[in-house]
Amino acid sequence: MQVQPYLNFDGRTEEALDFYRRTIGAEVVFMMRYKESPEPTAPGMVPTGSENKILHSTFRVGDSSLMASDCHCQGKATFEGISLSLTLSDEAKAKRIFEALGEGGQVRMPLTKTFFSPCFGMLADRFGLGWMIYVPGPNG
Repeated sequence: MQVQPYLNFDGRTEEALDFYRRTIGAEVVFMMRYKESPEPTAPGMVPTGSENKILHSTFRVGDSSLMASDCHCQGKATFEGISLSLTLSDEAKAKRIFEALGEGGQVRMPLTKTFFSPCFGMLADRFGLGWMIYVPGPNG
């Protein structure tokens, strides 16, 4: 069994994938636009003029696979009650990625030493997606 996040960027998926390529080295494994679908979408599901938006994509970050789409293409993505936790091997890498992901976003907790990590911080990126940046401490 496997659980994979499916992110709805509501019209900004391609922009998000480009951002994650640059900031965290994401690799797009698959991407299909609405106009490339072998079956027509249900009436009213996609606004007229959204043919080039992303119907479905799969991308990898390190060893993890995530999926994303533009869904209704309204540009109003909301990611409430969820954050992605990114575990990194060292503090320098954590700082670099924290700053890159935070570009145009909002820091919720600056990178700092905690009882469980020598380097931990939280932010929402420019798309509103929450991230927790984590370097494991001696106890894992």
